[in-house]
Amino acid sequence: MAIPESNVTAVSSSSAASPGSNPAFAAAVAVAIVAVATIAGAWFFQLVLDIRPCPLCLEQRYAYYLSIPLAVLVAIAAGRGAPRGLLVAGLAILALAAFANAVLGAYHAGVEWKFWQGPTDCSGPVVDLGKAGSLFERLDTVKVIRCDEVQWRFLGLSLAGYNVLISLLMAVIAGWGVAKTAQR
Repeated sequence: MAIPESNVTAVSSSSAASPGSNPAFAAAVAVAIVAVATIAGAWFFQLVLDIRPCPLCLEQRYAYYLSIPLAVLVAIAAGRGAPRGLLVAGLAILALAAFANAVLGAYHAGVEWKFWQGPTDCSGPVVDLGKAGSLFERLDTVKVIRCDEVQWRFLGLSLAGYNVLISLLMAVIAGWGVAKTAQR
């Protein structure tokens, strides 16, 4: 049975959008997977292991909250054959956000290693203490999460240190996607 020529053309053009031949799609999916795994890990440490985040930890999550939906949108756009300029712009934003997050993570790690002073809001939350009678009760329930005290280390690195490595990986993947997509 012979395949009509119009079907052959349709099959070959749809394979051009496959992950192996579409670097924008591959990079966006990889960034989304890494970002989802990282933020899931952060929530696991917080909710299951009760390692509470300090203010700098919470700020480092913003890049992941941006990267996940943006990477998914770029992947969808790449899979549907969006213009190259749009894909490059989306991947460039992902790369810049991840790199900026790596810088923030390095700053946080430096605060933990006492290389420099951290922000003043890392001394704990300001709470409304209410009536004087319940002051001592409320002070017992306040848990101060300091940015300059490491709650967990593995192989000498804190979670801020691992965030630097993960963010740099995401920046490299997105940068690779930009370079390869721009070449096409």
